[in-house]
Amino acid sequence: MGFRVTSRFAALHGIGLDREEFGGVFGRGAIPSGDAPPLEVAVLEPHTFMNRSGGAIAEAIAALSVSDPEDLLVVFDDVDLPFGRLRLRPAGGAGGHRGLADVIESLEHESFPRLRFGVGRPERGYETRDHVLQGFSGDEERALPDLVARAAEAVAVALTLGVEAAMNRYNADPEAG
Repeated sequence: MGFRVTSRFAALHGIGLDREEFGGVFGRGAIPSGDAPPLEVAVLEPHTFMNRSGGAIAEAIAALSVSDPEDLLVVFDDVDLPFGRLRLRPAGGAGGHRGLADVIESLEHESFPRLRFGVGRPERGYETRDHVLQGFSGDEERALPDLVARAAEAVAVALTLGVEAAMNRYNADPEAG
């Protein structure tokens, strides 16, 4: 889900993910930032194993001289959230997510924003690993374009207006309001 969201974000803002760099595909560009000058951004989709994505992120941060943890936003799936639900947080632990744990270990801190995209829990007796690697149901696939677009918007709001503004707007259940 992280790649679907980052790819959509990049496409919406004309950022080409056309370079092989930092152990994945990478692109740079700028996004509108209201009355302020456009905000320069970089997008990385690590091609490492998910559980080893932290090294690629740490390499990119070092090369790009990113010193403020708030200038990073990690996007990933989460089985502890219902399908399509978003949860932005300014910092925190891995919550059992091995890929996020590797990012935290590689960066040696957990004070960076993250966007979790809910994929729901597997049915009883079904392995979590198998659940996150399988395809979505037909109904879920039909719902994904709108949900991914909403998540890409959340990324832009978090980057331009701040994580708290994005949390207030996107952490709410979209079905509730």
